[in-house]
Parts: sequence; structure tokens; C-alpha cells
Amino acid sequence: MTSDTSQSLSKITKSILNQHGITLNKNLGQNYLIDKNKRDQIINFGNLNKNDTVLEIGTGIGTLTLEIARKAKKVIAIEQDENIYKILTERLEDEQIDNVEPINDDALSVDFPKFNKIISNLPYQISSPITFKFLEYDFDLAILMYQKEFAERMNGKVGTKDYSRLSAMLYFKCNVETLTDVSSESFIPKPKIDSTVVKLTPKENKIDAADFKTYSKFTKALFQHRNKKIKNALIDSRHIINNIDKKILKQRLNSIEDDELNEYLSKRVVALTPEEILKLSRELNPIFYE
Repeated sequence: MTSDTSQSLSKITKSILNQHGITLNKNLGQNYLIDKNKRDQIINFGNLNKNDTVLEIGTGIGTLTLEIARKAKKVIAIEQDENIYKILTERLEDEQIDNVEPINDDALSVDFPKFNKIISNLPYQISSPITFKFLEYDFDLAILMYQKEFAERMNGKVGTKDYSRLSAMLYFKCNVETLTDVSSESFIPKPKIDSTVVKLTPKENKIDAADFKTYSKFTKALFQHRNKKIKNALIDSRHIINNIDKKILKQRLNSIEDDELNEYLSKRVVALTPEEILKLSRELNPIFYE
């Protein structure tokens, strides 16, 4: 295989795919980065050293993987597509790179080996579930590429169209920093919209594990109906928290005498701050299990 020192990343990528008769399926999130400058910039954002173990999801043919491996102690490289995975392992062998642990599996279903950083051009169709999965692990930082609209939702402000379950969940877990945009011209096949590279830096625990588990369930339930009033959203998505009888839950919510809680219940979901959702989840969780 050819090193990208002598050819452009675009030519190398196309050549490798042609050699193996691979046609990329953008419906599966197979949009490969062909801009060397952006590739190098993304890796440099990770501030890598030889003590780092890096998790990469959706490695493709190794565009990021090979370069990360040269800077880090180890790379855990997860690629679901079996044919693409074979190309990756072949390239690692040809380049004599031995500090990569390639895994041919679904990143959403496997337990991740220990790592301290994440650098990934994520398959767009799993952006949301894989981000929620990252929050279950301890790490130092994550450099992640998402579709631009998704990245905007990560920092969505209360009451705006970008405020979502995603932004509410990230609020207590990570600082979200937008680093750079990546033009759709930088990929093959060319996606419909531009991408954005985001840095996630975990916050020191502002919320304990039990509270966050409850908060997560309430957040998921509420944002199923983001424009409804809180009380109605909880009733309609009660199964996400605990599948209590609708009539019983309604009676319990209607019998609440706390003025502050009743004020929350009358607000629309998008108007409630993460702190208010947390307070609501702590106060109301017991009535779902009485």
C-alpha cells in the first residue's frame, strides 16, 4: 500500500477502495475524509503523547488510525464493516504498525477496553447513541466529528430549537467546545451538509451516579415530547421511567401541593433548564414507584 507522503490523501483513499472493489455507502455513514490538512488538524487537537490509549469508532480504512498510532501508545480501532476491517488490518501489517487493537464489531454493543482519549470521525447514523455511550466511561478528552446540525444541538440553549435531550445530558457530564468546521468537499462520497469537530472534556462530578441515572430517564421521557407541558410529557412517556398505570400517575401528579413543582409541571419541556429537570427528577421519581 502507498504511504500518503508521496500521494494526496484523496488519491490514496480512492486507490485503496478501487483495489478492493469497495463502493462506499453514505447511508451507512461511510463518508471518508480525504483532506490531509483537516486529518492532521483533528489529530493534533487530541494533544497526543506516548502515554495515551486512544479509542476510535468507525475507523474506515485507517485514515486517522495510522497517524494516531504513530503518536499514541495504543489505538483501539473499532470497525463494523467486515470488508473495510480487512483493509484496515492489511494496511496496519503493511505499515508495520503493531500498537493498534483492531476490533471488528458494532461499537454500540461491545464493551470498550480501557482508554483515556477518543478521536473519531463518527458514523453519522450512530452519533446520538454512541455519544450517550461515551458518557458511561471515564476519559480525559474526546475529539469527535459530527454533522454540523448535530454539533449545534450539543450546546443547545434552553428554549431554542437546538435544546434537546443531547444538550441536557451533556450539560452535567462534559464541556462542549466547537473546534472547526469541515466542508462536505473534504469527504468521499460528499455528504449533504458540512461537519463540525467538537471537543468534549468531562466535568468533575456535579451529579452522582444514582441521580444521573434517574435524571437520564426523566430527560429521555421529557424530550420525547419537547413541546408539551411537563406533566403531559411525563404521563405520555411514563413507560421510560416506570410503566405505572396512567390513571394512577395522573392522580399523583394532580395531588402535588408543592408550588415550585407545580410551576415546573406547567412549563413546556424546552423551557426547563437541566438543573430544573434534575430537581424535578429527584422529587418526582418516588411517585413512579410507590
